[in-house]
Amino acid sequence: MKVFTLEDFANNNETPEILFWVGCAGSFDPRAQKITYALVKILDKAGIKFAVLGNDESCSGDPARRAGNEFLFQMMALQNIEVMKMHNVEKIVTACPHCFNTLKNEYPALGGNYDVVHHTQLIQELINEKRITIEGGAFNGKKIAYHDSCYLGRINGVYEAPREVLNSLDANIKEVKRNRENGFCCGAGGAQVFKEEEEGAKKVNVERIDELLESNPDVIAANCPYCIMMLDDGIKNKGKEEEVMIYDISELIIQANNW
Repeated sequence: MKVFTLEDFANNNETPEILFWVGCAGSFDPRAQKITYALVKILDKAGIKFAVLGNDESCSGDPARRAGNEFLFQMMALQNIEVMKMHNVEKIVTACPHCFNTLKNEYPALGGNYDVVHHTQLIQELINEKRITIEGGAFNGKKIAYHDSCYLGRINGVYEAPREVLNSLDANIKEVKRNRENGFCCGAGGAQVFKEEEEGAKKVNVERIDELLESNPDVIAANCPYCIMMLDDGIKNKGKEEEVMIYDISELIIQANNW
């Protein structure tokens, strides 16, 4: 499956329906690359004409701003805005809630105004419009514990789309005690993914995994590549990586349909 850049579309005098913002994790982290592949597969199966920026995509600047380097954030953001302006980008989908929040809520102040959707919102739309269907029964009756990521949930109020997608799998969805508006961080937000906890503090991802495991799930589902990384580390800390699988919602769709 070939993925085309905005430059490819421009050379063919075509315009894509949507730009897929891959993000740093989805581009470079081996685990997150699987999420990227899953979303590309879904977009392809739905017949959506999409493009990526390829080498022209820089970091959104989110980690720099959270870590306090406002100058670096603005430098990255303005560079990305200029590139997207050249290609008349209007609509963006991303699998990363950090990129989603930055592009949607913070770029407009710098002149970058886009219709930004998270991949779970787009997948929900595609299911509702019957552009994709869930045909397999791989998760029928399976217990799936769902983790609300901070940047999609508490910061942007997106709670229903991921749950509606999960419900389409005919699985047994388990809510953890801290969910929705009261959700608990995986430990990666605010650039914390790049540093260790303070001495003596319990690892946040281990505390979150303890909560997710209380429902005795077969699968833990999340919607953020950084959450996936942190939860993977947490489940390994418990020695349960062979018993409980951790997947992004897009990966569950791929498995359910055996794509």
